[in-house]
Amino acid sequence: MSKIRAAITGVQGYVPEYVLTNAELETMVDTNDEWITSRTGIKERHILKGENQGTSVMGIEAVKGLLAKTNTDPSEVELVICATVTPDMQFPDTANLIANALDINNAFCFDVNAACSGFLYALTVGAQFIASGKHKKVIVIGADKMSSIVDYTDRSTCIIFGDGAGAVMLEPDTSGNGIIDYTHKSDGSGSEFLHLKAGGSMKPASVETVLAREHFAFQNGRPVFKAAVSGMSSVVGEVMKANDLEIDDIKWLVPHQANIRIIETVSRMADFPMERVMVNIQKYGNTTAATLPLCLWDYEDQLEKGDNVILTAFGGGFTWGAVYLKWAV
Repeated sequence: MSKIRAAITGVQGYVPEYVLTNAELETMVDTNDEWITSRTGIKERHILKGENQGTSVMGIEAVKGLLAKTNTDPSEVELVICATVTPDMQFPDTANLIANALDINNAFCFDVNAACSGFLYALTVGAQFIASGKHKKVIVIGADKMSSIVDYTDRSTCIIFGDGAGAVMLEPDTSGNGIIDYTHKSDGSGSEFLHLKAGGSMKPASVETVLAREHFAFQNGRPVFKAAVSGMSSVVGEVMKANDLEIDDIKWLVPHQANIRIIETVSRMADFPMERVMVNIQKYGNTTAATLPLCLWDYEDQLEKGDNVILTAFGGGFTWGAVYLKWAV
């Protein structure tokens, strides 16, 4: 019997209607379009507006489109995993809220928090349930409302992040396509450079933490940049070596859309041509756990069945990794 692999059989994305341009940011903080574009590659980002609009709102839209695209009845879905660092609430999990809104009632659901690496980790977890033979339809979501934890008086962070969601369907494949290999890493010593200071059990929310603006994402750019380019390029090389792959064997490299300088540096360090690197950061900014599925969604019409694809990401924690798959759609 052929080996069962988890294959991506559908991908769908969603971004909110409101677009925050560099021109608008110029009216909010001391910055300008040239400064933002040259340093990040970002021209605009989408922002989820309105009261009581959490990350699940975007996840629901992405999954709704995915179910329609794959002609899947909600009752057929057996597992929903949502990668997010901005859940609607501390509990219940955002995956549960998404599933409930779409009448996905025969699935168990949970969230994964690995910051920008979240989708990659969740994809690997979901793949194990397929490969075990236990489940046939697993949905993996990457979704974040980064605008909810961004300080719009801090030009070093507010120019980077946007809101969005992407989702993929995983199903069994015995033809040789699907998720073939992965490597994941973590280093908790990096937490000092990229974190959210307050709101957790170590430093619960209080008047003092709010006044000190400690509920916004904090990033020390230089060490994060260094760790990100080193981490992503190394795991790409590692997964290629483990599977006897040469550069010409890979159709697409899909890196986390952190900023264009990181993407270009990873491409150079991995000796991978930029014309085969997926880039859409100019449209969405850094949507954290959503960047990888949004890339796959944007480039879907350029992917062909059997294409070798490597996904890689780096996130707060530090967390990073790479997944090697053969496109199955």
